[in-house]
Amino acid sequence: MPYPFALPTTSSFSFTACFESDSHPSLPLRANTFRGVAKDALKKHKRLDPASQVGHLPSVRTALLEYLPYVLALNAGLYDLPLPTGERIRVKPTAQPSIKWRPTLNGDFVQGRDRSRLRCHSLSQESAFVMSAIGFTYVLEARSALQPLYSTNSEFLGAQERTTAISTATKNLMSSASVFKWLSDTMVHTEKTSPHKDVNQKFFVDIAPSTVSAMASLSHAEATLLAVLKDDPYPAAVAQDRNKNDKEWMFKSPEIPKVRALLYARLCLAASEHAARALSLAQSSVQESTKMDSNILKYMEDFRRVSRAKACRFLGIDAELGGQTADGIGWLQAGLQELGVDFKSSGKGLSLSSLKRELSEIMEDRRVDKEKAWGADAGRLEETRVIEMLSGKWNKINDTMNTKPIPSINTLLAKIPSGREIHAIPDFQPPSLDRATLSNMQGAPDPNDDFVGDLSSEDEVLSPTGPAVGAFPGTKNSYSRSASTAPSTTYY
Repeated sequence: MPYPFALPTTSSFSFTACFESDSHPSLPLRANTFRGVAKDALKKHKRLDPASQVGHLPSVRTALLEYLPYVLALNAGLYDLPLPTGERIRVKPTAQPSIKWRPTLNGDFVQGRDRSRLRCHSLSQESAFVMSAIGFTYVLEARSALQPLYSTNSEFLGAQERTTAISTATKNLMSSASVFKWLSDTMVHTEKTSPHKDVNQKFFVDIAPSTVSAMASLSHAEATLLAVLKDDPYPAAVAQDRNKNDKEWMFKSPEIPKVRALLYARLCLAASEHAARALSLAQSSVQESTKMDSNILKYMEDFRRVSRAKACRFLGIDAELGGQTADGIGWLQAGLQELGVDFKSSGKGLSLSSLKRELSEIMEDRRVDKEKAWGADAGRLEETRVIEMLSGKWNKINDTMNTKPIPSINTLLAKIPSGREIHAIPDFQPPSLDRATLSNMQGAPDPNDDFVGDLSSEDEVLSPTGPAVGAFPGTKNSYSRSASTAPSTTYY
């Protein structure tokens, strides 16, 4: 948690070959420059190892945010729309653009293979892919802030460090939700009100209005659940018990302060509702018989289940604090049922399911330490550990001190309260070009500033069109190979 998204990549593209502006002639050329920087940042990020990608995320986000105002300005000028500053830019097409993007959500991911590229023919699609890449970057930055909380090999974080990490992750997730919400609202509004209908316009799965709305709901759900994690002492106690570098157990036991259990339960239920909405929207994102990646759909369903299981656990804590230990055990059983765990055999002896789960826990710990695709189970294993810890403790109390029958799960679920919101998605203000920058682009462009030799994401090397190494300028032909000396490609 959050989901380990992969950032999209894009091919080379020249705005000067497809657009021109008589009001701001330098705009297409300037857009080329910033797009090349953003493309190279995405390409470099993809080729880094998982540990190095974490430190490269701010560079990717900065490059995308610096490029975004240029493509938005071009798109506004193309449809004669005013800029946020009130100025208007005149842009006219000279050729149909063809821009390739490698998607993130489109279809099922096959290990070892890249997804097929999608070809975009409008600036609206280009800006939508840029916006979605910014949203996913915020999600990945939230993951990097939370990673130390789940590591079993690094130093255990104290209460202050945990609060700082969770606050940083929450801020990034809300930024992601605001970006996706703005993109969804803009796309729906443009589709309904734009007088310029593009016959070639179509929405791919990654940038369909229902998809980006689902991503906004998912980020909102994750941020809501983090508000609970910040004050939830039980996951920290379980993580501290499993941390190999923690030595506090030798002189004191973990402190479990009293929590506002009923409030946290309602926050968890709100997170579950947001996740359910995200799942419903994502399942409806079908474009030309192509659906969203099934792994992401499974993550959304697991997140919904984990959120409801946490709500059941807090309702159980509330009952136990009131002296109703048997009711608390019943709520824990309801939580295990939400997680799909058999509470009758949970934590009792060895079984094939317990061995399988233990192996899954070991693999997940390794993924966390290597910062590679951890958290894809939406915290299911972590919540199972917490519930089983409380279940073992409360069952001993109920069996020895105040023996009472455990109520049925259906009876308890009928009493489940409604959710409660804690975060409101803030309005996203996309970066725009200031008046000074627009004024500078009213001059004629310098042809020497055009992008030459720009590599695409799938290109590795440039074709050998430059002069031979060591050749004096102007004597390239003297160093070229003849047919007899050209390197052979025949294998013997």
